[in-house]
Amino acid sequence: MSGSTPTSERAFVLGLDGVPWRLVEQWCNAGELPNFERLREEGAAGPLESTTPPTTPLAWPSIATGVWPDKHGIYGFQNLSSSYSHEMYTSRDLKQPTLWEQLSPAHVGNVPLTFPASEIDGTMVTGMVTPSTEKTFTHPPELGEEIERRIPDYEISINYPDYANRLEAFEGAIDEMLANRRELMRLQMDQAGDDWQLFFFVYTAPDRFQHLVWDMDRLLAHYTQLDEIIGEVIEYTDRHDATLFVVSDHGFGEIDELVYVNHILEREGYLFRREDEGARGALASLGLSRDRIKDALRRVGISEERLVSTLPRTLLDSVAEQLPGEHALYDVDFERTAAFVHDAGNCYINDTERFEDGVVDPTDVPQLKAELVALFESVTDDDGNDLLVVKDGDELFPNDDGSPDLIVNAVDGYESRNAITDEPIGETGTYAASHRSTGILLCRGPPIEAGASLRGARVVDVAPTLLHGIGQPVPREADGRVLFDALDPEAVPSRTKVQRTTLTRANRGNEAVEEDFTDVEDRLKGLGYME
Repeated sequence: MSGSTPTSERAFVLGLDGVPWRLVEQWCNAGELPNFERLREEGAAGPLESTTPPTTPLAWPSIATGVWPDKHGIYGFQNLSSSYSHEMYTSRDLKQPTLWEQLSPAHVGNVPLTFPASEIDGTMVTGMVTPSTEKTFTHPPELGEEIERRIPDYEISINYPDYANRLEAFEGAIDEMLANRRELMRLQMDQAGDDWQLFFFVYTAPDRFQHLVWDMDRLLAHYTQLDEIIGEVIEYTDRHDATLFVVSDHGFGEIDELVYVNHILEREGYLFRREDEGARGALASLGLSRDRIKDALRRVGISEERLVSTLPRTLLDSVAEQLPGEHALYDVDFERTAAFVHDAGNCYINDTERFEDGVVDPTDVPQLKAELVALFESVTDDDGNDLLVVKDGDELFPNDDGSPDLIVNAVDGYESRNAITDEPIGETGTYAASHRSTGILLCRGPPIEAGASLRGARVVDVAPTLLHGIGQPVPREADGRVLFDALDPEAVPSRTKVQRTTLTRANRGNEAVEEDFTDVEDRLKGLGYME
């Protein structure tokens, strides 16, 4: 297709969550994935480096905006407040304009952290972190009714704990989810007709499948289905003279053990647990936990959703603090704790300026950070191999004073967790694999050079490359660069200077999103994303 037209005015982003470059390369070389291979031959392809840490809630916003988390404002699934409470991040927390706010008409399907749906010129079906299809999860709202008619079994996600010991049933459930998602893509294609500038659709099934299944034969069978979807999208983009970007937010790899970082902090005297005294101690002595109390309420017809919708959040948090166990935040004595880990390796120093019960003077933060870096880097396995990788939050996220102080993740083969446990290392249980930093980027279309190899591509480079490739300006705030090595030297974008524009995100409202995210949290726990 190289040089077939001067440029293209449309782009299609096909997201494949959690697909690693090495598997795609291996199976393409073996002739197992003909449509992936077609993208390599007829377009540009290569590995894509993710965010740090390489997780869904950081990476997809970076792909959609072209900026790192310190500019888009999302550091995990849950936003940590100064009072140590946590609420799910939503689309309203995103600080930078997305591609679908710059290009129109746009059609957006199943992209993580798009709930609540934005009122864009086009259609939107929200993805991961959407509470359920019983809520309004589409724009326009009546699109939800069409989904119910055409895909009656459509779900945002599946309940992973139900399949912990039933992997064959899990495989069937993933296949059904993939098929329903494909039907949704076709429905939105029908809605788009010929009048669209951007299509942005994500399949999260590969990520979900790989967390519990890391068997090469079964993975190849799944990737074969993904390959068929790519073939369908290639035909669609050809009909509309559009440039196609197939992208994953991060890679994947096998894990052997879990590393509990908060245990290390507790062992070395930086973190202290709350003692079970007062109401909390009385409940614990009676064997009452949050789960048992929730079950009792359900039996008398009181759902957690009803409690969340009728009681103030401060009251709910106050009650939750008295319930034994379940979440690390409620088990920490913050009046004695100097540092703790929250979400996916976000280490916070409990300083008096940031937190209500902080105990560390802000002037002591640099020294304490140095101590913690030395501590984490000293953690090894029985053979003396390093287990943790530590990054300075100020260096990773220089544009946000509220970013985590440190990012602490495990080396390949291990997975870091934030639960407070009695041992530093634990078995993976049902989890077979988890995130790696290297995903995929494959591009094909009028301005793309056939057979080009991408080197040094990062998730923030996708949006600038897409915009420039279809003749649109790139926001000045973008951290990414245009990947000129993907472009045909004779195509117009290769011979055109990158135009810049100043954008601010449209006001989506400052009010809190009052939804019950309990089911979302349960699904995330089932994937190991939350404790």
